[in-house]
Amino acid sequence: MDPISASGESRAVALARRVLRIEADAVAALGARVGEEFERAVEIILARHGRVIVTGVGKSGHIGRKLAATLASTGTPAYFVHAAEAAHGDLGMITPEDVVIALSNSGSSEELLTIVPLVKRQGARLIAMTGKPDSPLAREADAHLDAGVGEEACPLNLAPTASTTAALALGDALAVALLDARGFAAEDFARSHPGGALGRRLLTHVGDVMRPAAAVPRVGSDAPLTQALLAMTAGGMGMTAVVDADDVPVGIFTDGDLRRALEKGRDVRSARVSEVMTRNPRSIAPGALAAEAAATMENLRISQLLVLDQAGRLAGALTTHDLMLAKVI
Repeated sequence: MDPISASGESRAVALARRVLRIEADAVAALGARVGEEFERAVEIILARHGRVIVTGVGKSGHIGRKLAATLASTGTPAYFVHAAEAAHGDLGMITPEDVVIALSNSGSSEELLTIVPLVKRQGARLIAMTGKPDSPLAREADAHLDAGVGEEACPLNLAPTASTTAALALGDALAVALLDARGFAAEDFARSHPGGALGRRLLTHVGDVMRPAAAVPRVGSDAPLTQALLAMTAGGMGMTAVVDADDVPVGIFTDGDLRRALEKGRDVRSARVSEVMTRNPRSIAPGALAAEAAATMENLRISQLLVLDQAGRLAGALTTHDLMLAKVI
């Protein structure tokens, strides 16, 4: 058991809170240092037509891998190259149109300083992210991002903790600034994540998941209610579309409409569907996103939605069950 401090908290809890405070303060302090150099870094990357190569060693290398992945998924083609590997052949990946982002808290990593002249000889631009603006790496860079921290969260002030958190946050800031400058949208993000839930929500259209018009139950507006009930039962969608002679929906008859009709004492055997249907039903186009259909159905608390073509004719329909099967919701 950890000893209990005078404040009543264990040593482990006290240390955890100290770490979180130091790292939060380190990230907060970055804001005051984001200025001309940060803007220059963004301009350098936007001006180049190649890729961003992120490099580093040790813990900075781990942060660099994450930065490269974030850039790549937000519209800035990027990949990570370990600095040691770069010095043994991987520099051949770098072209004059590329930008190299080198991460080093000390700014004096031997592996990085070894490749700096070679990067410049290739004609690539260099952005350094260090904790020391007067370091050799910072001085050689075309732009320097200051990720310095007052202290590490490690009680020994040795293990990279606050410094790696600051570099991670500053890298995210750079990626987001580039995302915004490129006009990168949610649909673009989904294209690089097609296998995930986000991709399904943003890349799936109503036409991909709807039931085609031929499979949608429908009756004429002058049909008896009994005929509408039979069509709704056979269709298995909990509804039937009510259409005019041109196949343009004038209403929809659902399970809910049936319950309301029974509550009002309607005679099912003599009533016509036009007397109990929902008029002017909500609809959506086949080219709309399935996520939009899901939002409409959720907001209106309905379970079915008619799909109309450009001429207003019935093109299909979908239910919440269809959206669930497509894993849109």
